[in-house]
Amino acid sequence: MNLAELVPEADVVLALEPDELALRILQVVSRWPEHMQQLELGTFINSALGPRNGAGTSYPTNRRGELERAIREAWYWLEGAALLIPHPGYHEPHTLRVLSRRAVKLAEEPESARSFGALRLPKESLHPNIREDVWQQYHRGKLDTAVFEAMKAVEVAVRDAAGLPTKDVGTSLMRKAFDPANGPLADMNTDMAEREARAHLFSGAIGSYKNPHSHRYVALDDPGEAAEIIMLANHLLRIVDARVQAKQQSAP
Repeated sequence: MNLAELVPEADVVLALEPDELALRILQVVSRWPEHMQQLELGTFINSALGPRNGAGTSYPTNRRGELERAIREAWYWLEGAALLIPHPGYHEPHTLRVLSRRAVKLAEEPESARSFGALRLPKESLHPNIREDVWQQYHRGKLDTAVFEAMKAVEVAVRDAAGLPTKDVGTSLMRKAFDPANGPLADMNTDMAEREARAHLFSGAIGSYKNPHSHRYVALDDPGEAAEIIMLANHLLRIVDARVQAKQQSAP
């Protein structure tokens, strides 16, 4: 296994904090073959990024400098946390490292491995309102926060587009904005049943997912489920954009 298999996108590598990237590096080196267990930073960088001629890596060659710096920061975090320690079979000073006992246990934790294998959420597919913060939170494993922020972005977009006051929040805001009879975001060119369904769609999404801690019996810890909810928020934001555009085109 190499780093690109676990974290295929350069943007994701660079979005991670040093400790977060370090734990992913730990997942990689813990699965290296036995003959490669004498770990060394330069060897790992070449494994992750390929040689400097750009061969053998899936990361963009023009981002090598950024990626190498991020890997170095994460590597030294592992050393500072006593997860990578000097190899005992050599006289110091030397650069060879081995996993500490704590590192071995941490790398074997099933929940840790599960979170590192999170499904990718393509950045380019996301609405501008959630493209940066939500994408970063998701890829850093903060799934509850990513989902909450995505749905909060929907709430803010609906309120702004409908011209409603800040006191209007949550499901009541959605039903007021998309009221099938007179909602400012309701599409009066569709029949009543469709307008009602859209009001249900927005209020149901906000009511179910805006605050996972309040509306779920267990913490949201499934990357696939989180990605699906974020993409639902993404779709809702695009609906809001379409309604704003339609209102602007119909304005006298």
